[in-house]
Amino acid sequence: MRLSRYFLPILRETPKEAEIASHRLMLRAGMMRQEAAGIYAWLPLGFRVLKKIEQIVREEQDRAGAVELLMPTLQLADLWRESGRYDAYGPEMLRIKDRHERELLYGPTNEDMITEIFRAYVRSYRELPKNLYHIQWKFRDEQRPRFGVMRGREFLMKDAYSFDIDEAAARVSYNKMFVAYLRTFARMGLKAIPMRAETGPIGGDLSHEFIILAETGESGVFCNKDVLDLPVPGADVDYDGDLTPIIRQWTTLYAATEDVHDAQRFEREVAADQRLHTRGIEVGQIFYFGTKYSIPMKAVVAGSDGADHPVHGGSYGVGVSRLVGAIIEAFHDEAGIKWPESVAPFKVAILNLKQGAADTDAACEQLYRALLAKGVDVLYHDLEERPGAKFATADLIGVPWQVLVGPRGLAEGKVEVKRRVDGTREMLTPADVIERLVPPI
Repeated sequence: MRLSRYFLPILRETPKEAEIASHRLMLRAGMMRQEAAGIYAWLPLGFRVLKKIEQIVREEQDRAGAVELLMPTLQLADLWRESGRYDAYGPEMLRIKDRHERELLYGPTNEDMITEIFRAYVRSYRELPKNLYHIQWKFRDEQRPRFGVMRGREFLMKDAYSFDIDEAAARVSYNKMFVAYLRTFARMGLKAIPMRAETGPIGGDLSHEFIILAETGESGVFCNKDVLDLPVPGADVDYDGDLTPIIRQWTTLYAATEDVHDAQRFEREVAADQRLHTRGIEVGQIFYFGTKYSIPMKAVVAGSDGADHPVHGGSYGVGVSRLVGAIIEAFHDEAGIKWPESVAPFKVAILNLKQGAADTDAACEQLYRALLAKGVDVLYHDLEERPGAKFATADLIGVPWQVLVGPRGLAEGKVEVKRRVDGTREMLTPADVIERLVPPI
């Protein structure tokens, strides 16, 4: 993409309303624009990151055996009354009426609707297990939306829902999502720690929040430092095998949010020099809630004994849009964002340091076309700006690799390559640049 043809409204000044780094940098880097309190338009750069994150989430859900569908954002109030949640959910739910005075709500979550869909089609235990998911915009009317996408009112979420014949089978489904979440966040460069957590309005008595440690996080957390060094399962993990050893490894060490923290157990189980008390950002949460929805909504299947059994359910959420902010909180410096390559809007930025000069223009064009032909996401900064301004823009938007093309280097047949994450630089020939930046097949 040529910057001259792109839409990248960079802000030079820090917006006053931005209280944390991710909010400040997303606004300054032209990733989003606030349209109302807690509601944002995703501009092209931010939207590219959002789609990269969404695709990683989708791939790992598919790998774990979940099946994608798409449910509507508007739901009937009667469905929530049937489950018993309509009045209990609270003011965060946006309740509306259509022109026929039918009561609707803008869905904050989908346990009720997916249970209705399931009960309409599944009749026998032989059709289980099932895990259905979608990636959809939600709305929760936060009383005090703040911190940009970290606590917005409208947000993109992946929510999955499992259905099993009994508790033992449901815990197998829970374990699959537990492992899938470890892999999902690791692919984004994040160390997300599963911590025991409250179930809240979702229900049930088993839940883990996946937390990224950060002082700007909204949750107080307590854990054993050793949990930070635990290995994440590889791509070859067998989801149809026994995942219990992995789950046991990650849940034996103490890790809990402040809502369920047991101070006496923490002190008893964790040596003083291994105790970590800090704050964290929740990027996902998984729940096992048993028959909370299936009993009131009569979602039953015929068991092997011929009798009807209420299905056991679980739900599994990932804050897709929230992850954009969380990743920035984890990877930034004073100059801007430092995107991990897996979620970066562009992998490479080509900076023409003397726009209009025949030699630099030709070299940039050749590099740009060669990288595009190899399938690399490239942003070519071809605007008439001074080098310092181009450096600042590239650092601000956080592209992992910068290729600096100037007349001095070209005189020696080379260009400068800068790695954003650590600032390292080296001089390479254009052919070597392509070899360095194009992954082997």
